[in-house]
Amino acid sequence: MKQLDVCLTPDLLHLHKLNNSIVVVADIFRATSCMVTGLAYGIKSITPVASVEECKFLQDKGFIAAAERDAQKVEGFDLDNSPFSYMDGRLIGSQVAMTTTNGTLSIAKAKASAVKVMVGAFLNLGALANYLRSEPYDVLVLCAGWKGRPNLEDTLFAGALAEALKEHFMLLEDGTLMAQRLYNQSRDNLLASVSNSSHVRRLQRLGIQKDISYCLQTDMYDVVPILRGSTLVAMN
Repeated sequence: MKQLDVCLTPDLLHLHKLNNSIVVVADIFRATSCMVTGLAYGIKSITPVASVEECKFLQDKGFIAAAERDAQKVEGFDLDNSPFSYMDGRLIGSQVAMTTTNGTLSIAKAKASAVKVMVGAFLNLGALANYLRSEPYDVLVLCAGWKGRPNLEDTLFAGALAEALKEHFMLLEDGTLMAQRLYNQSRDNLLASVSNSSHVRRLQRLGIQKDISYCLQTDMYDVVPILRGSTLVAMN
């Protein structure tokens, strides 16, 4: 039977074997929620890069560029890290380059060894789970966390995906069981569950409560982003 595992922070990724695994990267507040939203709203592709310099290089090549550090937009770039910025009709059909504090770095770390790299959020939870059920590979949920530390919202998402897949995957490791149990205790009110978390406090200081509420909505979109080469596209 296939296995599902959870890595609570990219700093622990070296402890996991990826050679037979699909890695699902989750950065709920807000990178992977932006990616799902953008592709759902008609953006052609999103190229995640680890550094601001790489993002600037692609911007100079004609990409729409989004850069975030410490939850704020980097000066000189086109987009911030709010999913509402990705709903702009002028972005339909565009190629976007993106760098964020945690999410795009996690993708860069995962793609070296994984069978496939995909992007997950509460927004596409059901569609992602349906796809993973059909695949023959193990799954590792890589929580982007915050600068090497675990965070609550990504762990809750990992638990939600584990709960959705528990009939099709073995949940063996304690990190997976912890995430699943935490989600089941919190699922009836995710917003309340994260209300005192470090990342929510960080975002609230910036006055973007609406992003927090939006990113915790479940099954808004059917889009399943997958990394093709170095670029995320929506699976057909």
